[in-house]
Amino acid sequence: MNLFSYSRADSAQDAVVLAAQAADAKYLGGGTNLVDLMRETVEHPTALIDVTGLSQSIEATPSGGLMIGAAAKNTAVAAHKAVRRDYPMLARAVLAGASGQIRNMATVGGNILQRTRCSYFYDDAASCNKRAPGTGCDAIDGFNRYHAVLGASPACVATHPSDMCVALVALDAIVHLEGVNGPRSMKLADLHRLPGGRPDIETELQPHELITAIEIPPLPFATNSTYRKVRDRSSYAFALVSVAAAIDVGADGTIADVRLALGGVAHKPWRALKAEAVLRDLPATEQNFRAAAEAELADAAGLRDNAFKVELAKRAMVAVLTQLTGGAK
Repeated sequence: MNLFSYSRADSAQDAVVLAAQAADAKYLGGGTNLVDLMRETVEHPTALIDVTGLSQSIEATPSGGLMIGAAAKNTAVAAHKAVRRDYPMLARAVLAGASGQIRNMATVGGNILQRTRCSYFYDDAASCNKRAPGTGCDAIDGFNRYHAVLGASPACVATHPSDMCVALVALDAIVHLEGVNGPRSMKLADLHRLPGGRPDIETELQPHELITAIEIPPLPFATNSTYRKVRDRSSYAFALVSVAAAIDVGADGTIADVRLALGGVAHKPWRALKAEAVLRDLPATEQNFRAAAEAELADAAGLRDNAFKVELAKRAMVAVLTQLTGGAK
C-alpha cells in the first residue's frame, strides 16, 4: 500500500506551500490521470494537495481573449459560448477527448499535465526510461503503432495524449503559474519538453509549481478553425494523428495568416511552424497545402508499426486546410 497524506488548498499560494512541505507531493484536480497512475503503482506520491477549489472561471480578458481557470472542467470549456464562437477548434478538441464522464471530472490544468498513455510506461515489468530512468525503452522494438514520428529520441518514443493541448498550442495559449518564487507565465508551446536523454523530465515546471490559469490571446480568424482527430475507433480512443488549424484567406485567395498544430505524433503538442511559414502569402491551394505538410514532416521518422503516421499526418493537414478554405483547388 502506498500511504499518503491529503490536504485541501484554499488558494494557489496555499497549495504551493503545502506541496513544498512534502517530499513528493502531487496536485489533485479531477484525478482522472493521477489516480489511475497511483492504482497502477506508477506514481507514488507522499502527499496529495486538492486544488479543485481553485478558479474554474472562464472570462474575457481586457485584450479580447479568454482566461480559463486551471480548475475549470473540460466539459465547461467545450460548452462555453465564447469558446464555441471564437475558438471552435478548442471546443472540438475537448469533445474529441476521452468520454463524457471523464470530461465532466477532468480539469484544464490536469489535462495539460497528463502523462503519456504508452502501455510500456504503465507496465512496471517493461523497460521504460520515463518511468525508471536508465532502464531502456521497450516501445522502440515493441508495439509502437501509437508512438512518435517527430521529436523522439533513443530514450523515448512516447506521445503526449492530450487533444485539448493541440488546439491550445495552435492558439498561442499562455500558461499562468504559481510557485515558491511567486507567479510567472510562459507559452504552452514551451511548457512540455522533448524527451532527449531525460524523458522522465516532462515539463519546464519548477519544483512545486502549479498551473493557475490558461490565457488564450485574441485571434480573430480563429473563428475559422477546426480540429480533426484520426483514431482507430470513433470514440474513447487516443489520436493516431490529429490536426488543429485556423486560417485567414484574403479576398484574393492568398493566405494572410495560419495556425497549425499536430497531435499524436510527438512527445509534446507539435506546433507546425514550418508549415505555417510555407503557407503565408501563398494562394490557398491544395498543392500549397501539400507542400506545407511535406515541409513539416520532412524530418519525421517512423518505427516498425507507425511509419504510416507520416503520410497520414500530411493527408490530414491537407484535408483540414481544404475544409477550412471551402475546397481549395
